[in-house]
Amino acid sequence: MQTIAQVALLLVVLSNFAVLGTSRLRTCIRSLAVQGVLLGLLPLALATQITLHTGALAVGTVLVKAVVLPWFLAWAIREASVRREVEPIVGFIASLLLGALALALAFAIADRLPLFEVREPLLVPVALATVVAGLIVITTRRKALTQVVGYLMLENGIYLFGLTQAESVPFLLELGVLLDVFVGVFIMGIVVFHINREFDSLDSTRLTELKD
Repeated sequence: MQTIAQVALLLVVLSNFAVLGTSRLRTCIRSLAVQGVLLGLLPLALATQITLHTGALAVGTVLVKAVVLPWFLAWAIREASVRREVEPIVGFIASLLLGALALALAFAIADRLPLFEVREPLLVPVALATVVAGLIVITTRRKALTQVVGYLMLENGIYLFGLTQAESVPFLLELGVLLDVFVGVFIMGIVVFHINREFDSLDSTRLTELKD
């Protein structure tokens, strides 16, 4: 099971780079869906024994992160008629380099964090790298929908970090995190649609032109 966890974490890293290096929103959403499936498998792979709590967490994670949210974002893309991130603030090659630097730094500082014993040593550095990758997407992309993808990547990193103490975290707290993510994306989707309808643009830099 530890080997499965390691493979899943490596695939999470690859999905981060897939989002950082592409301009196509559909590719970003597919990568996010793959990441959701991997995050759902990890509690099962990391558990010493599979309990009802672990199984429910895995199913809920896959349902929300790999099915509901990607479907919602794909629908938003169709409704908003946007396909690509054309002019990012930071280019895609530079974003990949920043992601690689974040991954290296994550491995460098992971062992120095004051954490309890972690069963899988790759978990903490991959979690930190995913959080930073999400921040990179949020801050370097102009399209609001791409920024939503970055927000979800950031939350996935926080979720991974939470798995280090999964056995001591109540199920209701984890379910609440998933619900918060769903509500947050739903609200952001409504905002995106209103921006596109009123201003015929999803470029977040155009928001500076708003007047009272």
